[in-house]
Amino acid sequence: MNKISLLDCTLRDGGYINDWRFGEKAICDITKKLVQAGIEYLEIGFVRDCVYDKDCSLFNGNESVKHVIAPKCPGTQYVGMIDMGKPMPLEKLGKRQKDGFDVFRVIFKKPKLEEAYDYIQKLLELGYVVFAQLVGTDSYSDKEFIEAIEKFNQLDISAFSIVDSFGLIKKNDFLRLVQIADNNLREGIGLGYHSHNNMQQAFGNAVAMTELNLKRDIILDACVFGMGRGAGNLNLELFAQHMNENFGKHYQIEPMLEIIDEYLNDIYRNHFWGYSLPLYLAAVNGCHPNYAIYFASKGTLTVKSYNEILRGIPEEDKAKFSKEKAEDIYVKYQEKFIDDKEALDELEKQFSGKEILLLGPGKSLNTETKRIRAFIEEKKPVVIALNFVPENYKCDYVFSCHMRRYKDIQDRKDVKKIVTSNMREAENYEYKLNFSSYAAKSKEIMENAGLMCINLLMSLGVKRVNLAGLDGYDTENRGNYLNSGLEYDFTPEVLKIRNQLIREEMKKQREQIELNFITESVYES
Repeated sequence: MNKISLLDCTLRDGGYINDWRFGEKAICDITKKLVQAGIEYLEIGFVRDCVYDKDCSLFNGNESVKHVIAPKCPGTQYVGMIDMGKPMPLEKLGKRQKDGFDVFRVIFKKPKLEEAYDYIQKLLELGYVVFAQLVGTDSYSDKEFIEAIEKFNQLDISAFSIVDSFGLIKKNDFLRLVQIADNNLREGIGLGYHSHNNMQQAFGNAVAMTELNLKRDIILDACVFGMGRGAGNLNLELFAQHMNENFGKHYQIEPMLEIIDEYLNDIYRNHFWGYSLPLYLAAVNGCHPNYAIYFASKGTLTVKSYNEILRGIPEEDKAKFSKEKAEDIYVKYQEKFIDDKEALDELEKQFSGKEILLLGPGKSLNTETKRIRAFIEEKKPVVIALNFVPENYKCDYVFSCHMRRYKDIQDRKDVKKIVTSNMREAENYEYKLNFSSYAAKSKEIMENAGLMCINLLMSLGVKRVNLAGLDGYDTENRGNYLNSGLEYDFTPEVLKIRNQLIREEMKKQREQIELNFITESVYES
């Protein structure tokens, strides 16, 4: 077996978490600490045709990176990544410079293979060390994989990498790819592995690769604290320790821990990465992890729903994510039509000529108890709770469009249940309504229970609805729900946007129905 090296890609792959905006001081300091740690390959960031911003780990050539890596350490190779989806113009990059990038990793999807080959050939002519990185290596058949290897054997590349783009390559399949590569790559080309941790395979696969006694150099990608989009990557500090204990390496772990303590912990608190059920399901279903991240942001899907919606994505779309495509898939999933005429006729009879009171889950239900009880005593309204059943008030109905929350109340026999058709798993309800008929107009808040219930009441001819506990999202303290099970998981910026969108929808609703707020709400004005 030849040399095993580690390649850190925290500033590049980790940058998906914070839009590469680490800050100039952090970028320079993280770089210095990784050099102190003894990491052989240090990937500083993406290299793109962009306006250079010193606070971002995105570079537009050698000049922009010089101040970050100076003075260069002789034992470290300084790496940039070039994505063939938007390659850096070679005329702007220029020849290799002693105080600039040493290595370029060129990453490309299968349709870009020929274009990547030509680009790499020109990079080599400019004097750079080059690694070829096959995005979604597991999407290649064995025959296609061997053909790709044989093609790049014709170039003087230094490494050829297996890239587990969606974190779904299991150990046996991974080792088969490793052995195919080891047996077919020409002598002198190293073999790399870039992992993602959706199914927690990264560490085990990397260990297995090091134990194969390959006849060539191995380069293993990792990130400090596992920082990376979605489930993250192989943890550099953990694997470096493994290498120290089992392969006689002498990586310094403390500088890596200092990076976590001084820089990454703060990012982690605001932008979580790591194992999650949605990302696991994305990997199981062979989908781009951004689908899982996007659908999770909706906050409405159960595990069964996640599996169903991910499984239903057309094969040709699973590997390529776009927000527009994800939104279209989500809307179509939610809008599965049902005929709800009979349910509407019955509800119209129940609500006709009566005062209606909607109860949201805001804390004002507790702080304004006297006011709410006085209203109920005087008006004798039909009381409809939204996605929950309050403890302190007797409800006639509960309106639910949120399967995760409905699971907690579907066995209640003391209240009639109105559910929407997107809740395919719902049981024990009295009325099911067609989701798309009452969904809010804005896609970001289409499943907001308050807006949907008001739309339902308007369709039934109700002229006035009274509201309590619809406090609005608390963008600072995140503590305006009655219990933690009803809490939300959005950033303050998203909460502000959602408040504004709901306020705008209610303004339009007021053109057709009177909204009387009994308790204070951010939506009142």
